[in-house]
Amino acid sequence: MTPGATATTAVLESISLADVENAARVIAGQVLRTPCTPSKVLSKLTGAEVWIKFENFQFTASFKERGAVNKLTSLTAAERAAGVAAMSAGNHAQAVAYHATRLGIKSCIVMPMNTPFTKVRNTRELGGEVILHGETLADSFEFMQRELVVGRGMTLVHPYDDPRVMAGQGTIALEMLADVPELDTLVIPIGGGGLFSGNAVAAHGLRPDIRMIGVESAGYCSAFAAINGDSSLARGGPTIAEGIAVKGIGRHTLPIIRAHAHELVRVEESAIERAIGLLANVEKVVAEGAGATGLAALITDPAKYAGRKVGLILCGGNIDPRLLSSVLLRQLVHESRLVSLSIEIEDSPGFLARVAGCVGLSGGNIVQVHHERLTTGLHVKSATLEMLVEAQDELHSQQIASDLRGHGYVVHRIDGGYSQVD
Repeated sequence: MTPGATATTAVLESISLADVENAARVIAGQVLRTPCTPSKVLSKLTGAEVWIKFENFQFTASFKERGAVNKLTSLTAAERAAGVAAMSAGNHAQAVAYHATRLGIKSCIVMPMNTPFTKVRNTRELGGEVILHGETLADSFEFMQRELVVGRGMTLVHPYDDPRVMAGQGTIALEMLADVPELDTLVIPIGGGGLFSGNAVAAHGLRPDIRMIGVESAGYCSAFAAINGDSSLARGGPTIAEGIAVKGIGRHTLPIIRAHAHELVRVEESAIERAIGLLANVEKVVAEGAGATGLAALITDPAKYAGRKVGLILCGGNIDPRLLSSVLLRQLVHESRLVSLSIEIEDSPGFLARVAGCVGLSGGNIVQVHHERLTTGLHVKSATLEMLVEAQDELHSQQIASDLRGHGYVVHRIDGGYSQVD
């Protein structure tokens, strides 16, 4: 646990197990009860017994619907008539817009100016009024509070720092422990802390012995920074895990994280990318960066979880298709299933066909070819073939290069922009 904390630490918590159980009754039939299934391949890879809760199967592809529904259904008639306001750059916006519209409540969502157009469009199509304002979520929140909550009298539906929202998110743990009571560890992403807090209270209310591990992006470790009293630890910067890229932890969530987290883990971008690739290739599901951070923690330090029965929450699947494509291709390069080869040849008719034939006989698949004749240093009668080749794995990549060498060619393997002679 975090320093000085235990699962039974006496803290003034804003929600209880009873609140989460009530939320479960409220949201029943309004959100999907998602499956929680074992992964044999990921279990073999990590040494843990891995179970995945697929919250990306929700209609808006994230867990945010649970908290939104629990909050929206609690509104008075006057509050419903005035409408609700939220600030978000993605998942929360879509969850609030969808369920507010379904319940006949007007919603207005403030999003930063740089929010991807697809997320803006999706929120509007789900029935929300969208206002683009500010460069950051902090700017959007300030505008929303001033213009919508104070100015129009709308009710704030906070993305994480609200007891009813937190209780709604905690229903995930109730379902996981009902389906897989033998789980002994839950590994949960932390952004503002609503997902972790709700599930920690629920899990420890049912099973005080269960280990709760919070996972943050290394650049946005807001909980870790707050607990250690050093805001500079949350350094910011670009991240693929936008859904948990929160620099400020919640006022309600921080005390719960202090009391219930056995450990806070920070994961690097490379691990998150690899986890997205594994979920796509192994589980055949799309995960956004935030949704893959739990698995990223396991593959970063598998010894820590070896032999344990681990539950992961795949909390969302809203990732830009172009970004997903880039991640998957980078993963193929990392696994040596896509390799770049630079091959010196004589600039004469037929040489390209000979090299291509050699690669084909070695079982490689040529994806891309560039014929370079103008590079400084080459003989005027020489050329370089730059090939992107698909292979089975690292050993197969080495075999392709070796076979080319065996036919008399000088082969350079290019990895990450560096050329290595095979």
